Amino acid sequence: MGDRLPRSAHLDWDLPAPYLAAVAVASADIDAYNHVNNAVYMTWFDSAAWEHSAALGLPIEKCLQLDRGMAVLRSVIAYLRPALLGDTIRVATWLLPADGKLRVRRRFQVRRKADRATLARAEIEYACIELSSGRPVRWPPEFRERYVALSEVVLAGETLAPI
Repeated sequence: MGDRLPRSAHLDWDLPAPYLAAVAVASADIDAYNHVNNAVYMTWFDSAAWEHSAALGLPIEKCLQLDRGMAVLRSVIAYLRPALLGDTIRVATWLLPADGKLRVRRRFQVRRKADRATLARAEIEYACIELSSGRPVRWPPEFRERYVALSEVVLAGETLAPI
Protein backbone atom coordinates (compact mmCIF):
# COMPACT_ATOMS: atom_id res chain seq x y z
CA MET A 1 0.00 0.00 0.00
CA GLY A 2 1.36 3.38 -0.96
CA ASP A 3 1.45 6.61 0.90
CA ARG A 4 2.65 10.16 0.62
CA LEU A 5 5.15 11.49 3.12
CA PRO A 6 4.74 14.79 4.92
CA ARG A 7 6.47 17.56 2.98
CA SER A 8 9.21 17.79 5.64
CA ALA A 9 10.11 14.09 5.29
CA HIS A 10 11.25 14.31 1.67
CA LEU A 11 14.83 15.21 2.49
CA ASP A 12 16.05 11.61 2.26
CA TRP A 13 14.60 11.15 -1.21
CA ASP A 14 15.89 12.44 -4.54
CA LEU A 15 12.80 14.59 -5.06
CA PRO A 16 10.18 16.06 -2.71
CA ALA A 17 6.77 14.57 -1.91
CA PRO A 18 7.26 11.02 -3.22
CA TYR A 19 4.48 8.53 -3.63
CA LEU A 20 5.71 5.43 -1.80
CA ALA A 21 4.95 1.77 -2.39
CA ALA A 22 6.18 -0.93 -0.01
CA VAL A 23 7.60 -4.24 -1.20
CA ALA A 24 8.78 -7.28 0.74
CA VAL A 25 11.45 -9.22 -1.15
CA ALA A 26 10.20 -12.78 -1.68
CA SER A 27 12.08 -15.94 -2.63
CA ALA A 28 10.58 -15.75 -6.16
CA ASP A 29 12.41 -12.40 -6.62
CA ILE A 30 15.85 -13.96 -6.00
CA ASP A 31 18.04 -15.13 -8.88
CA ALA A 32 21.06 -17.48 -9.15
CA TYR A 33 23.34 -14.73 -7.74
CA ASN A 34 21.26 -14.78 -4.53
CA HIS A 35 19.90 -11.24 -4.94
CA VAL A 36 16.83 -9.67 -6.53
CA ASN A 37 16.88 -10.17 -10.28
CA ASN A 38 17.03 -6.95 -12.28
CA ALA A 39 13.78 -7.79 -14.11
CA VAL A 40 11.94 -7.73 -10.76
CA TYR A 41 12.68 -4.02 -10.42
CA MET A 42 10.59 -3.34 -13.52
CA THR A 43 7.70 -5.18 -11.85
CA TRP A 44 8.16 -3.01 -8.77
CA PHE A 45 8.18 0.16 -10.88
CA ASP A 46 5.04 -0.97 -12.69
CA SER A 47 3.23 -1.73 -9.43
CA ALA A 48 4.25 1.60 -7.87
CA ALA A 49 3.11 3.48 -10.99
CA TRP A 50 -0.27 1.71 -10.93
CA GLU A 51 -0.72 2.42 -7.21
CA HIS A 52 0.15 6.07 -7.73
CA SER A 53 -2.15 6.31 -10.73
CA ALA A 54 -5.02 4.86 -8.68
CA ALA A 55 -4.28 7.31 -5.85
CA LEU A 56 -4.52 10.13 -8.42
CA GLY A 57 -7.98 8.89 -9.44
CA LEU A 58 -6.98 6.79 -12.46
CA PRO A 59 -7.28 3.15 -11.42
CA ILE A 60 -7.14 0.41 -14.05
CA GLU A 61 -10.94 0.29 -14.24
CA LYS A 62 -11.08 3.96 -15.25
CA CYS A 63 -8.38 3.44 -17.91
CA LEU A 64 -10.31 0.49 -19.34
CA GLN A 65 -13.51 2.56 -19.37
CA LEU A 66 -11.69 5.38 -21.21
CA ASP A 67 -9.99 2.89 -23.59
CA ARG A 68 -6.72 4.65 -22.74
CA GLY A 69 -3.52 3.54 -21.08
CA MET A 70 0.13 4.38 -20.74
CA ALA A 71 2.65 2.15 -22.55
CA VAL A 72 6.37 2.14 -21.78
CA LEU A 73 8.48 3.76 -24.50
CA ARG A 74 11.87 3.88 -22.81
CA SER A 75 13.40 2.78 -19.50
CA VAL A 76 16.71 3.81 -17.99
CA ILE A 77 17.70 2.05 -14.77
CA ALA A 78 20.80 2.41 -12.61
CA TYR A 79 21.32 -0.54 -10.27
CA LEU A 80 23.43 0.63 -7.33
CA ARG A 81 23.23 -2.09 -4.65
CA PRO A 82 21.56 -5.49 -4.42
CA ALA A 83 18.26 -6.17 -2.68
CA LEU A 84 18.25 -9.44 -0.74
CA LEU A 85 15.72 -11.97 0.47
CA GLY A 86 13.81 -10.61 3.46
CA ASP A 87 14.53 -6.95 2.68
CA THR A 88 11.67 -4.48 2.97
CA ILE A 89 11.82 -2.06 0.09
CA ARG A 90 10.27 1.35 -0.51
CA VAL A 91 9.71 2.34 -4.12
CA ALA A 92 9.26 6.08 -4.56
CA THR A 93 7.79 7.55 -7.72
CA TRP A 94 7.21 11.01 -9.07
CA LEU A 95 5.61 12.37 -12.21
CA LEU A 96 8.00 14.61 -14.10
CA PRO A 97 6.98 17.59 -16.24
CA ALA A 98 5.24 16.54 -19.45
CA ASP A 99 3.62 18.16 -22.45
CA GLY A 100 0.22 16.84 -21.32
CA LYS A 101 -0.62 15.63 -24.81
CA LEU A 102 0.86 12.19 -25.38
CA ARG A 103 3.83 11.39 -23.15
CA VAL A 104 4.76 11.42 -19.48
CA ARG A 105 7.90 10.52 -17.57
CA ARG A 106 8.20 9.00 -14.11
CA ARG A 107 11.21 8.97 -11.85
CA PHE A 108 11.72 6.09 -9.41
CA GLN A 109 14.02 5.56 -6.44
CA VAL A 110 14.29 2.21 -4.66
CA ARG A 111 15.52 2.15 -1.07
CA ARG A 112 15.96 -0.56 1.53
CA LYS A 113 14.00 0.34 4.64
CA ALA A 114 16.49 -1.05 7.18
CA ASP A 115 19.52 1.07 6.22
CA ARG A 116 17.83 3.57 3.87
CA ALA A 117 20.34 2.71 1.16
CA THR A 118 19.35 3.63 -2.39
CA LEU A 119 19.42 0.41 -4.41
CA ALA A 120 18.29 1.70 -7.80
CA ARG A 121 17.05 4.72 -9.69
CA ALA A 122 15.04 4.74 -12.88
CA GLU A 123 13.30 7.01 -15.32
CA ILE A 124 10.58 5.60 -17.52
CA GLU A 125 8.87 7.40 -20.39
CA TYR A 126 5.30 6.41 -21.26
CA ALA A 127 3.02 7.21 -24.19
CA CYS A 128 -0.74 7.29 -24.12
CA ILE A 129 -2.35 4.59 -26.26
CA GLU A 130 -5.84 3.61 -27.27
CA LEU A 131 -6.13 0.21 -25.60
CA SER A 132 -8.43 -1.28 -28.24
CA SER A 133 -6.02 -0.54 -31.11
CA GLY A 134 -2.62 -0.05 -29.45
CA ARG A 135 -2.18 3.21 -31.37
CA PRO A 136 -0.75 6.37 -29.79
CA VAL A 137 -3.42 8.95 -28.98
CA ARG A 138 -3.66 12.26 -27.17
CA TRP A 139 -4.42 12.23 -23.48
CA PRO A 140 -8.06 12.36 -22.47
CA PRO A 141 -9.02 15.21 -20.10
CA GLU A 142 -8.82 12.82 -17.11
CA PHE A 143 -5.12 12.18 -17.83
CA ARG A 144 -4.35 15.87 -18.36
CA GLU A 145 -5.98 16.70 -15.02
CA ARG A 146 -4.24 13.99 -13.01
CA TYR A 147 -0.84 13.25 -14.57
CA VAL A 148 0.69 16.53 -13.45
CA ALA A 149 4.08 16.97 -11.80
CA LEU A 150 3.92 18.64 -8.39
CA SER A 151 5.35 22.16 -8.45
CA GLU A 152 8.04 21.27 -5.90
CA VAL A 153 9.10 18.32 -8.10
CA VAL A 154 9.33 20.60 -11.13
CA LEU A 155 11.60 23.01 -9.23
CA ALA A 156 13.77 20.28 -7.68
CA GLY A 157 13.92 18.38 -10.96
CA GLU A 158 15.70 21.25 -12.66
CA THR A 159 18.86 20.32 -10.74
CA LEU A 160 18.35 16.55 -10.72
CA ALA A 161 21.16 14.66 -12.42
CA PRO A 162 20.15 12.32 -15.24
CA ILE A 163 20.21 8.60 -14.56
